[in-house]
Amino acid sequence: MELYEEDSYMKEFDAEVVGVKDDKFVVLNRTAFYPNAGGQPYDTGKFIKNNEEFPVVYAGKFSGRVSHEVSKGGLSAGDKIRGVIDWKRRYLFMRYHTACHILSRVIYKEAKAVITGNQIGEKKTRIDFSLENFNKDEIKDYAEKANMIVGRGLAVNIKFLPRDEAFRIPAVVRLKMQIPQSIARIRIVEIENFDQQACGGTHVKNTSEVGHIEIVKAENKGKDNRRIYFKIGD
Repeated sequence: MELYEEDSYMKEFDAEVVGVKDDKFVVLNRTAFYPNAGGQPYDTGKFIKNNEEFPVVYAGKFSGRVSHEVSKGGLSAGDKIRGVIDWKRRYLFMRYHTACHILSRVIYKEAKAVITGNQIGEKKTRIDFSLENFNKDEIKDYAEKANMIVGRGLAVNIKFLPRDEAFRIPAVVRLKMQIPQSIARIRIVEIENFDQQACGGTHVKNTSEVGHIEIVKAENKGKDNRRIYFKIGD
């Protein structure tokens, strides 16, 4: 069970170890650790068992289960642990991820450009999108419009929809070929009265939490491929 899908603000949780490989790769029956996926980096933090701490240095999803890499051995199947997320790191990624959704919607609305990739970072984040060309004035305009959305303090909601219903949303149907047929229930991140996107990542509850979006670099990455780097302020 991935607890972050329902509650991005969960900082601690109780769980049971269901498997350990090579004394360092740990699978739990439930977890709030976000695995490296979708352009959002993995969570770090720690497990606590009987007052002993096991630092979690990586989380990834393999064969449908989240695996946590700990930096020291000692955990076994059946152990009861307390998981603690590095909240400062997680919350920064939540703010950046919601900022990505805001910027991508603005760019699509203004230029009909489709987002082709993104990578969230601790210092800055990038978005790649399909566009024949752009100029500095356009980039500045995108940032200004994105910051207007941040300033409006719009609620950010998480909902799960049946596949057929989700594909009635225009922004989601553009991703139809990328979503495996096996996924019958699709997680939607909705910025009220502004945007809806299929997304498995963690997000803030209100756009006002994002902070000021500042474009720091824009570059061409080949034919019809453009890249924007941005950072967020407090």
